Amino acid sequence: MDIKKYYLAAALFMLLVVLAALFFSSGADQPPENDLIPNVEEEDPSAEPKPTRTVVLYFLSENDFRLHPEERDIPTRENTVMDAKLTIYELIRGSSEGALSPIPEGTRLRELYLSREGIAYVDFSRELRENHQSGSAAEIATVFAIVNSLTNNFDSIKRVAILIGGNERETLNGHVDLTRPLLPRRDLVVR
Repeated sequence: MDIKKYYLAAALFMLLVVLAALFFSSGADQPPENDLIPNVEEEDPSAEPKPTRTVVLYFLSENDFRLHPEERDIPTRENTVMDAKLTIYELIRGSSEGALSPIPEGTRLRELYLSREGIAYVDFSRELRENHQSGSAAEIATVFAIVNSLTNNFDSIKRVAILIGGNERETLNGHVDLTRPLLPRRDLVVR
């Protein structure tokens, strides 16, 4: 391949990357790097109540690596991307009922995009991988706590792709294939 063809191929690749980023962009501002949850305005007791929606999040017990549902009310923005982000923020925040978090400590949501095909691209900070405990059961629980928390709460989200630091990874720790968007695993949920 001569040098002109190489540069042309590289330029086309960069153009495709930029177009893909624009296509999947939600148009929402990215939360500050140090924040696990979005800034919430102080509640004014005399103000009209803000609408909320109930979502189901998935956590672990000390006895198993199965997904245990926990309902949580989140403020709704009536925008699927924003509501999905709030759902992931709540999953990162952890259980309010004493269950174990499947998300490693220090993990942040960097961004969430939703494609027209119903694929949620969820981009986490590097702590999702670096602070993850080893073992296939732990990895399965983490991945499908994320996937199930999004697909089971939002009809428009059909599959979930997990990114780390803006990049696709083969796995978190060698067990679950993250190179393609994932469907939910309802068989992992305790009923």
